[in-house]
Amino acid sequence: MRIQGTEKSKDGLCPGSCVQGSDFEHGGNIYEIAGQLGIPENELIDFSASINPLGLSRKVKETIRTGMDGLINYPDPDTSVLRLKLAEHLDIDPATILCGNGSTELIYLIPRALKPVQVLIPAPTFSEYERAVRTQNTEHRTQIKYLEIEKSDDFRIKHDDFIAAIRMLNPSREQRTKNIDGLCSGLWALSSGCMAFLCNPNNPTGALLQRSEILEIAEAARKQRCYLMVDEAFIDFTPEESVIHDVKDNPYLIVLRSMTKFHALTGLRIGYAVFHTDLIRRIQEFKEPWTVNNLAQDAAVTALDDREYIEKTYRMIAREKKYLEKNLKKFGIRFFPSTANYYLLKVADAGELVGRLRNKGILVRDCSNFKGLDNSYVRIAVKSRRHNRLLLNELKDICRIIPTKLVPEGRNRGTGIQKTRTGFRLEDCRNDRGTQ
Repeated sequence: MRIQGTEKSKDGLCPGSCVQGSDFEHGGNIYEIAGQLGIPENELIDFSASINPLGLSRKVKETIRTGMDGLINYPDPDTSVLRLKLAEHLDIDPATILCGNGSTELIYLIPRALKPVQVLIPAPTFSEYERAVRTQNTEHRTQIKYLEIEKSDDFRIKHDDFIAAIRMLNPSREQRTKNIDGLCSGLWALSSGCMAFLCNPNNPTGALLQRSEILEIAEAARKQRCYLMVDEAFIDFTPEESVIHDVKDNPYLIVLRSMTKFHALTGLRIGYAVFHTDLIRRIQEFKEPWTVNNLAQDAAVTALDDREYIEKTYRMIAREKKYLEKNLKKFGIRFFPSTANYYLLKVADAGELVGRLRNKGILVRDCSNFKGLDNSYVRIAVKSRRHNRLLLNELKDICRIIPTKLVPEGRNRGTGIQKTRTGFRLEDCRNDRGTQ
């Protein structure tokens, strides 16, 4: 483990971004690409956003259609019916659930409420964690530490390393006092002023930590008095590894969920978080009212009850993952093991590959702006057989014409990833305004 950076600030910490990547861009921006190509959005095949290829269920569409007249009313600010349905679906206390306008609203809300002094984020992972921390506190700096995930471990976070990194978080009492603006509630008096983010399965790698490993991390965070936010946006494909039922036993554990990916409610924006009862009241104080609209609440309730759609999704994703893996191996395209509905591919030149596919109307995610990744990684979603076949055919053609654009030089084709001696590094970054 080492902290990189050449400049030191007065407190001995490394300012600026010390890990490559992160321009806070995302996949799924079909409108911009369609405008650039001069074609309608529906002519694009979007592998850059990992959304259920089944689309909205028939029952959800009917709920939206019949719910239009209700748009003249303000939405329920407490999302009462939806929280009750989520509680029934998950077998948890509805009083511990907070719904938001997509999980992204909650990713920003939680640091704004908790005002962490030091934050731990693995790299690579979802970039909005960093942005949420950077924007939540403009008066005082928040120190961000990055735990670099080793490619030699298939980009799987080693939970022992994450625990060791959490134990290194130790802001001074003076830093904590400055960051909470004098609002030192009983809750903050118990906190060390630290927060860690953990995406499970991770985005963009698809790597999963087992529930037992997450619980060990959560216990270490509790002992360190460090808040741990576990983002389970893609956990629907491996629900047995969720720690959502363990929140009640740990006041420092927060679990975040999304209904965007699995239920394809992307444009309606619906997500939720589960908190310990000692914590949720403070978070609610910082939340704006009416952020979840009527249609989103109604559609989410319907989606949770649609067992036929849920089971069909499980079967389809499992079938299409096998199909993709078989053919990616056949073409010699290197991919990393994934438990989610997407794959991280290792290529020679992500930019050129993305450009060639874009010209064919196929969008994949260039991952070069993820911290910890370079311009040799792309992410693809698992879609329908027809769309998966189209993507594979284009990859096959590119591989035949310009093979080095898919297979990095000096590497044998295939998916085997050589194991090397592992370790971990903490990359240090200061929340300086204007530094991205």
